[in-house]
Amino acid sequence: MNQSWPVETRCLDVRYSTTQRVSDTPPELYHEPDCKLHFQLKLPADKGREGGLRTRGIYKSSLPNKPLITVITVVFNGALTVEGTIQSVINQAYNNIEYIIVDGGSNDGTVEILKQYEHAIDYWVSGKDGGIYDAMNKGIALASGAYIGMLNADDQFAGQEIMQEYADRFCAMNVDAIFSGLNIVSQVDMNKILRKYRVKKLGAGLLRIGVMPAHPTFYCKRSCLESAGPYNTRYRIAADFEMLVRLCLKQKISWKFLDKVSVVMRSGGVSNSGYRARLKLNREIISACRENGLYTNALLLALKIPIRLYELIR
Repeated sequence: MNQSWPVETRCLDVRYSTTQRVSDTPPELYHEPDCKLHFQLKLPADKGREGGLRTRGIYKSSLPNKPLITVITVVFNGALTVEGTIQSVINQAYNNIEYIIVDGGSNDGTVEILKQYEHAIDYWVSGKDGGIYDAMNKGIALASGAYIGMLNADDQFAGQEIMQEYADRFCAMNVDAIFSGLNIVSQVDMNKILRKYRVKKLGAGLLRIGVMPAHPTFYCKRSCLESAGPYNTRYRIAADFEMLVRLCLKQKISWKFLDKVSVVMRSGGVSNSGYRARLKLNREIISACRENGLYTNALLLALKIPIRLYELIR
């Protein structure tokens, strides 16, 4: 995916990472013939259920040595946490960030919060979807960045320098993806670390036992996602795992590990909400591996238990 011509930029508001390099020129993106994801400026929305810079004719683009990084947040009834997520993005030091928020039709005040910040959000839209991975697919379709990652509505960047470090490494290294460390913290006290998630490799050996890099730290070239295709929404819990298996084994992406904590994540989530959810997760992991030509079974998945225990005691 490439911009077809150089774009002149201007500063809209020096206070935010998302408003320092903007353009009045809509992105015109080139797609390879085998592209499975096509860019959209907007999605269908009910009146009053979309907003952001794009609705005012303000856009973004990658620049020489200043790649556009798209951060996508999907949310549903996240009024208690989404404001912190938004602030952690728009207060980044890196000044070429595109921020997309896809809301699943919240009715708890989330949309009102999005409206409060739409002067610093590139595009937000609210409407019914088919679940979290369907919303992520919508976000990717809306993204015009050279690199794309997800930041959930319960998560925050661990510092203001995170996206700058990602950008520096993408510019210095010819790699398709970068991922890093993540801390899982208490829902009520984000300074209380419950678990340190450090998966430093993306490979068949770890995937076979159900171990993958922390998804909210994973940023990948849009061109790789275009070739791989969208998240498989048949998987209700492990579509992010299946995507990484696909990118690793079929797309054979190159990657680097950034040895630092980039995201703090509140504890909880569907995959950790009880025995049945964990059982369903393991079934989906086995299916995701086998679908992509990687054999595994329940006994092999049990090998990840010592890794999880080590993360807890560390």
